[in-house]
Amino acid sequence: MAAAVAGASAAASRGAPTGARGGAPRGASGGAPGGDTESRGGLGGSEDPGGSAWLADRFASGLYGLAELARDAGGLPRALRSEQAVRLLEAACRAPGASNRARGARVGDLLATTALLERALRPLSLDWYEEAGGDGGRSGGRGLAGVDLCHATAGGPAALPGLLAKRFFGTPLLVTEHAVWLRGRYLAYCDHLDRHDHACGSGGPSPAVRSLRAAFHGLLAAEVYAAAALITCADAHARRWQERGGADRARVRVVHPGLGAPFALGAPLSLDAPLGLDAPLGLDAASVADVGEGGADDDGRTLLWTGLIAPAKDLVGLLHAFALVRAAEPAARLRLVGAVAPERGAVAYLERCRALAAGLFPEKGTVSFEMAEGPGPAHPADAYAQGSVAVLSSVAEGFPFSLAEAMFHGRATVSTDVGAVREVIGGTGLVVPPRDPHALAESCVELLRAPERRARLGAAARARAQELFTAERNTAAFHGIYLEIVAHCPVRGASVDTDGQPLPFARPAEAHVPGHWSAAPPSSGRAARFRQWLPGGGPAPRTRPATAAAPAGHVPGWARGAADGGGDAAGAPGRRLAAEALSAPARRPEEDA
Repeated sequence: MAAAVAGASAAASRGAPTGARGGAPRGASGGAPGGDTESRGGLGGSEDPGGSAWLADRFASGLYGLAELARDAGGLPRALRSEQAVRLLEAACRAPGASNRARGARVGDLLATTALLERALRPLSLDWYEEAGGDGGRSGGRGLAGVDLCHATAGGPAALPGLLAKRFFGTPLLVTEHAVWLRGRYLAYCDHLDRHDHACGSGGPSPAVRSLRAAFHGLLAAEVYAAAALITCADAHARRWQERGGADRARVRVVHPGLGAPFALGAPLSLDAPLGLDAPLGLDAASVADVGEGGADDDGRTLLWTGLIAPAKDLVGLLHAFALVRAAEPAARLRLVGAVAPERGAVAYLERCRALAAGLFPEKGTVSFEMAEGPGPAHPADAYAQGSVAVLSSVAEGFPFSLAEAMFHGRATVSTDVGAVREVIGGTGLVVPPRDPHALAESCVELLRAPERRARLGAAARARAQELFTAERNTAAFHGIYLEIVAHCPVRGASVDTDGQPLPFARPAEAHVPGHWSAAPPSSGRAARFRQWLPGGGPAPRTRPATAAAPAGHVPGWARGAADGGGDAAGAPGRRLAAEALSAPARRPEEDA
């Protein structure tokens, strides 16, 4: 693995994709280095040391070798933090084919990189490897052997359990990325920042550490994409990033996020969510149920921005654009509703924006910063009710959740052409180039002066959001994907006959119910209530309190046969009555009447 990471850092410095595979993906068993060169496109497998397919195979061999070591030894932390691990990484960085940055790695850089590898590969040390008997884990085992499908929500370390399940048990893997995990890592390293790193100090990681880390994450993402049965993403922009990272386009599906679930505004998608990008907003279906579609119910002068404060949102450009809007519409006002993004420099950027707004707009109430205390702001439903036009001024964006929420509230939008903005709004809003305050101001003034057009665009935006971005649609899409993957997964070993031929209906649907599905049903529920009416078909009759006429424990004569098993097997009164009751024809309701 160390040799693959060092070689991938060199490939990345040459501009080549570090983890992309050519040809068909490997199967559940992985694949050995030096395999068929034709299946790896034109990169040549083991005949081309340093090629992307060769690096991917070396990385996969090392990854699964560490998994087997963790399975046998019970963990990896001590081994990955040992002096031998540091020496192996140093030898790989000094070997021919490593990048210049890797060759310049010092002892501190090697220690920081091994610390990253140990932390990222920590899931390998958990107890995933339990076989749980010969029934594939269906008898209640805790290991991955009892799993029918693994669904990972990121293409990085979060998908390691899915890789292990596919490697050791042939379990299909589904990968979903609302925001591409690999892109987030690249953005973090370009900003000299890793929120989860404490080994490099306040100055950030060195160029050697950043190069090795980027190579490791690229190889890991490519291995996850190669092993996945299907890969889903939030939009076409994310799909292009996944394809660049090595995903096969034929196995990538676009599934738009559902905004009907009660998420918290500003809450991260995951611990490794890309910096500077918004997360799913707290959209409550009840809050938009009464939004009108026949016209915009607003004051006709308020521009609204929502999201996480960060330099990528270009609020400085928005303030300059609003100065032009105020020159054309003196009554216009701007509301900024959101929270500070969890990245370095975001707080300083907010203070810079406040100072700029105070200098450009000395009038009180013209520009308002409504920042929430804590991890995220309050729900901006009230802000949308008063806002006339929703504005997005970002210079970099993934899936614009704030824009989709504005559409749910029936607001016309003006957005910069970044990320998946065009895909989200379709033709229901105005799109301008990024970093162009004049174009942004012109579009905002145009909508503020045209209430009928603003209402039409808002109604169309609401209809599009209800069609594409609801939680129900998202749930239905994943329901179909689950069925598709499970229908194509191989039959487990327990579901074949003596000749090894598959038995398609050997495991009925009831086998997925917890417990032994063929056992007698419990004595509870509706069935138990009906059975207790039949003599001998239920538990012993409940005894009444002791009296002089009926001592304690007295059982009526008609139920003695069922209660104490009196009589022979053929002539037991309880059994005979139960048989007669079961064989009697059903009574019609009119007979009972």
